[in-house]
Amino acid sequence: VIIGLAKDEPDTKLLALMKNDGAKKIREALLNYIEALKLEFTQGMILPSVNGVQKEPSQSKPKVELQVKNPTGQLPRQHPPVGGKIPTCKINLKDHFMTSPEELYRIFTTQELIQAFTHAPAVVEATKGGKFQLLDGNVNGEFLELVSEQRIAMKWRYKAWPTEHYATIKLIFCSKNDGTELHVECKGVPVGEEDQTKSGWQRYYFDGIKQTFGYNVRLF
Repeated sequence: VIIGLAKDEPDTKLLALMKNDGAKKIREALLNYIEALKLEFTQGMILPSVNGVQKEPSQSKPKVELQVKNPTGQLPRQHPPVGGKIPTCKINLKDHFMTSPEELYRIFTTQELIQAFTHAPAVVEATKGGKFQLLDGNVNGEFLELVSEQRIAMKWRYKAWPTEHYATIKLIFCSKNDGTELHVECKGVPVGEEDQTKSGWQRYYFDGIKQTFGYNVRLF
């Protein structure tokens, strides 16, 4: 903002006032106006024009959700999603332990002994329908059948398997002259999990029991 005299106009008090204070006030007013315009623009109150015609601010309309009723006048029933079956396989394992079927059966059904050979917390309820949780929750399941010194059947799963999918595992204790031969039948193991399941049983069950209780050593 520049204030000056026109040609041949005398200097007046009003002109002096405008030069000193008026120009400053006008600049402040213009700055305030520009800031107000910027604020309004960012709030969507002033929109860019198209072909010289200014757009009106758009107003969002509330969404209306329609619920379609069936001919009976009731809302349709929501059915839970149905998951497809996953491909599974069967694996068989076998190992020999230098102990009696009675003692080996007891190791598989006693919480304190399971914690000893897995070296991890366990919760075991060794009754039909009883639950178990081993290796800090990485293995869990349910006992389906327990016949002392002969066999154990159970639902069994790794934590990383598909939700609520269990394999069916049967342990068969066979007495031998020099100890017990354990047969493990695993049905329903997810395809692709065979090697991990085999190595897991070998490491945490078979090797763990032998190393903890010395059942890999022949005693004379």
